Amino acid sequence: MIKTPLCDLVGIEKPIFQGGMAWIADASLASAVSEAGGLGIISAMNAGADWVRDQIRECRERTEKPFGVNVMLQSPFAADVASVVAEEHVPVVVTGAGNPSKYMADWKAAGVKVIPVVSSVALARLLERAGADALVAEGGESGGHIGDLSTMVLVPQVVDAVKVPVLAAGGIADGRQVAAAFMLGAVGVQVGTRFLVARECTVSQEYKNRILKAKDLSTIVTGRSMNGAVRCLKTPLSQEFARRERTGATPEELGKFGAGSLRKAAKDGNYEEGSFMAGEVAAMVHEEQTAQEIVDDLMDGAEKYLGEATKWIA
Repeated sequence: MIKTPLCDLVGIEKPIFQGGMAWIADASLASAVSEAGGLGIISAMNAGADWVRDQIRECRERTEKPFGVNVMLQSPFAADVASVVAEEHVPVVVTGAGNPSKYMADWKAAGVKVIPVVSSVALARLLERAGADALVAEGGESGGHIGDLSTMVLVPQVVDAVKVPVLAAGGIADGRQVAAAFMLGAVGVQVGTRFLVARECTVSQEYKNRILKAKDLSTIVTGRSMNGAVRCLKTPLSQEFARRERTGATPEELGKFGAGSLRKAAKDGNYEEGSFMAGEVAAMVHEEQTAQEIVDDLMDGAEKYLGEATKWIA
């Protein structure tokens, strides 16, 4: 069995976080992943404080194990959600899309472990100085909002730059990739796309079906002209978005065109108008499974490949 310092840091059995995917990562999925031995994460997305509090309490009804909340710092409700996280003494908060320094003191006082997502060495160093307990180094292979560096390049640089534990994210869907993350110096992984097809995931069935049908070249990156690159599946909406971006549409025009598209995919299963965010590893996801089966497969696979790692050494 694989156990790393991350397990002791946040009180989990297996060093795997479930990604905080907006409109997808709710109490149902988070509690299932935590019950499986990893760390399930509720996405606060752009929701208000009351919804987040309800999800936290529902998660506690479903599991007694640690879980986390992902706070999207650009949300207009970020400050209110940050207060809820502290008031509810959530075990772990994962942050994205910004610098959480102004909330750190309150979270720390409430006993919350703070683990920001970073896409550069500079941000990793800044957040370590601010008091982060660990970091998630997320490469551009991931789904949703992405940075410029790949996981293979980003993770070892962040590991070398900081002293706190580092998780790897982006491009991880099977045991080989988990094992590779450990070889890069990570002490755990964050996985998003594969959990989209967990049986406990409440995303639309159309979303799950699109993931299961994905091929190696099925994703596309749009939004670079808006200073907010996003990776999703190629669909009528994402293809048209890319076309408009190439032909000079303004950020305002593009923003209006894509407004509400993630909800349309996640909740409505609207293939024509939805944004089906997914990582490049979507092509490696082949079946619906329970969260327990996914966690076990990832960790058992990693143990197998790590055990075979010396076979090329004479």
